Amino acid sequence: MMLSVVLFFLFFSLFLYVLLAGADFGAGIIELFSSRNQQEKTKKTVYRVMGPIWEANHIWIIILIVILWVAFPVYYQIFVVYLHIPITLMLLGITMRGLAFIFRHYDAVKGKSQVWYNGMFKIASVVTPFFLGMIFGGLVGGNIQLFEEGTNQSFADIYIKGWLNPFSILVGLFYVALCGFIAANFLIGEADENNELENYRKKASVATIVLVFFGFLILGYGYWKEVAFVQDFIHNPISIIAIGLSALFLIPLWMMIKRKQKKWTRILAGFQVFFVIAAAMTVHFPHIIITSTKEYSILEGVAPDSVITSLGVALLIGGAIILPGLFHLMRSFQLIKLFKK
Repeated sequence: MMLSVVLFFLFFSLFLYVLLAGADFGAGIIELFSSRNQQEKTKKTVYRVMGPIWEANHIWIIILIVILWVAFPVYYQIFVVYLHIPITLMLLGITMRGLAFIFRHYDAVKGKSQVWYNGMFKIASVVTPFFLGMIFGGLVGGNIQLFEEGTNQSFADIYIKGWLNPFSILVGLFYVALCGFIAANFLIGEADENNELENYRKKASVATIVLVFFGFLILGYGYWKEVAFVQDFIHNPISIIAIGLSALFLIPLWMMIKRKQKKWTRILAGFQVFFVIAAAMTVHFPHIIITSTKEYSILEGVAPDSVITSLGVALLIGGAIILPGLFHLMRSFQLIKLFKK
């Protein structure tokens, strides 16, 4: 029973991080690919919307890591040891992005340093989700080589080739496109002017096309190279249904974007993220790590029942406190925005 609770919070945290932090990262991506005039407007919109809550987004990745560390130590060990390089680069990206986000608004001296902060923010907004996607690509790509004593494995064989390969790069680009897709659709609901709204509407349409393109590219490449994850993805009925629903929901999403329906655009974009995660997670569950020789189950080496029970109770109590507070935080700033109008 409590193991189900822990797994629920694990995937719920993953979903919220991909959705909320994805919108956060994507805002910088949208800013990067906007004209100079639109960049300034987007910058002000991003700060107004994300400023009060951007740090709260990283709660979910912290919860995710803690759950893996406490409940699934064997899985966590493989994850942090063999993918420690992209994980470190991802964390550096988060740190650089946060630093730039703050200092480009609160720097006491407004000068050339603003150019560096703006550039750092936009670059880190692309680099961070790119490495996040590469981490997932490394987990399921089948290229991780576990260390075997007495072999001639090099440092690159063990710690680099597992994640630095074409499949992982494509997954990284897919997640960058997904972040841009989420942010463009969410920013439609934050535009105060018609021309700004039209800009986000166009960006949302382009991001949707790019996202679909990279999705097909991953499936095509994986099928060609016989990547186990893609091969099983194609033959898994649940994953096919999830992707089919995602494709089906694109029709009403495009209609809502065209009609500039802010609320429904966000809801349908959220469904897109849910279906993509559901499709990816159900392919091999519970075998979410695929190495060159073996598939590892997340339930392999699970913590003792007493630990799972304590963790499950803590998550239930914490969820009852955090979720209403987060909802109230977001709702409060939406109300403030309405009152300002």
